[in-house]
Amino acid sequence: MVRNAVVGAALALALLVGGCATGTSIPSATDGDPSGSAASKASVSIGAVTFVSHPSLDAVYEGIKEGLAEAGYVEGENLTLDLQNPQTDQATLSNIVNTFAASDNDLFVAIATPPAQALAQVIQDRPIVFASVTDPVAAGLVESMDNPGGNVTGTSDQLPTDEQLAVIQRIMPDVKTVGIVYSSAEVNAQVQAEAAVEAGAELGIEVKTATITNSSEVQQAAESLDVDAYFVLVDNTVVSAMESMIQVAEQRQRLLVTSDPDSVQRGAAAALATDYRAQGLQTAGIIARIIEGADPADTPVELQESLQLVVNPAAAERMGLTIPDEVLAEADSTY
Repeated sequence: MVRNAVVGAALALALLVGGCATGTSIPSATDGDPSGSAASKASVSIGAVTFVSHPSLDAVYEGIKEGLAEAGYVEGENLTLDLQNPQTDQATLSNIVNTFAASDNDLFVAIATPPAQALAQVIQDRPIVFASVTDPVAAGLVESMDNPGGNVTGTSDQLPTDEQLAVIQRIMPDVKTVGIVYSSAEVNAQVQAEAAVEAGAELGIEVKTATITNSSEVQQAAESLDVDAYFVLVDNTVVSAMESMIQVAEQRQRLLVTSDPDSVQRGAAAALATDYRAQGLQTAGIIARIIEGADPADTPVELQESLQLVVNPAAAERMGLTIPDEVLAEADSTY
């Protein structure tokens, strides 16, 4: 296993530079063979944990597997992947993390903020790579985006909130109030909600919020907001109950804009969103570099490389609205 070489590599580095090794990077597994084939790579074991089942996070995981295969780490050949999912239950998440800490996995992957925080609190002796974390600094995962400083790094799905609210304005020019339901248990959701309030003020939009603690509260929280439109953040708990948001939007004839493309396919009107499969591929690149010797402490957190405008004209009509032709013309995807 790759992990068995960590101590030897750290000692060698100490002898070369007379300094202190971090001990969290994984030494090169290629043995000088740049071919990238699975046959040229040492075996690696990865423990992965997502937060809840929904299409966006699932797409991240599939992108990670695809990207690792492209880098020469193929599941069932030289890669062992153990994916766990607590379905937002914190006690189950804690049990998963403790089991991982006692395992012989070489590296860990966290998809979403709560799993990343849980892993980082318990595991400091092996690398952790996260995906779909909106603000890793605020979440206490890294010291800074450019210099994480510990055993944790990854990719951020941070979105430009002002541009997202501007999409709402373009579809509904007379919008005055926008409602956001978000999970009080997710740091990234709170950060986004605060950013949305500030961005809304700049655009002349009053942003009203309602907090929830679990997905069963989403519908009631949405109904409590007297607004012209709804906006869903990158919030795993709310997205997992997207059908409740869609139901309220249709019943009240209110626009619903989200932050992920899969929710548009499910029935939201539009989204300026992350391509989550692409984010998984990007995350896999970081994982591969760490497997092959990079140190998480000085591997910068990467922002998503592309955004996509996704629209669903039929869904908008069910909410009593028509998406303008100029918005339709700019859309990257239409459902």
